[in-house]
Amino acid sequence: MGTETRFVEYEHDGTLLEGMLAVDTSITGPRPAVLIGHAWAGRTDYENDMAIRLAELGYAAFALDLYGKGVTGSSAEENQALMTPFMEDREKLQARLHHVVDVVKDLAEVDATRVAAMGLCFGGLCVLDMARSGADVKGVASFHGLFGAPTNTAGNKITAKVVAFHGYDDPMATPEDMVALASELTNAGADWQIHAYGGVMHAFTNPNANDPGFGTVYNAAAAQRSWKAFTDFLLECFAD
Repeated sequence: MGTETRFVEYEHDGTLLEGMLAVDTSITGPRPAVLIGHAWAGRTDYENDMAIRLAELGYAAFALDLYGKGVTGSSAEENQALMTPFMEDREKLQARLHHVVDVVKDLAEVDATRVAAMGLCFGGLCVLDMARSGADVKGVASFHGLFGAPTNTAGNKITAKVVAFHGYDDPMATPEDMVALASELTNAGADWQIHAYGGVMHAFTNPNANDPGFGTVYNAAAAQRSWKAFTDFLLECFAD
């Protein structure tokens, strides 16, 4: 007994994808699910480990894949090349995200009425787009995510709860971007929170982030604070 993982293949728009599900086998029956949206490199051990951590809290945790089975980047140039098509076609991104929500809801371990999502960096933008485009999730949590709004969701109402955990010194999401997100969420009628951490840069939850020149630096205090707030957020989402 304990935490077990298995890989789940699914297909969207002609692309074979592969996510990883983590569950605590001492729990029987369906339980709330949390999707994990990956950073720009694709689904890696970083996201898989996050899924295991969430499974240990009793959730069915699914590290999703947007790029394709086995597809990951190993440099900034490769990562950018993988992410750019989705940044340039947000409707395609949203369609793929909605599909993976449906895939997860069909898993035997999942209570399909209680699904939430978290995302890291690019994945943070992805889960915000889930909320913006009306994906059937209770709440979304963006960790050091990108904030830029798509052009196809203006005027939509956001029913999912939203929280963004943000480094105030993140060069990829400026204070002006943060305020713009707050205004967007307010106009959409969302139940929203933004937790901004002073002196903190991008990728602050990733222990391997150590490039101040690029703006990616791990911060243990912000990582711990955001995780605690996130677990409280999940309890709130699934209490309904």
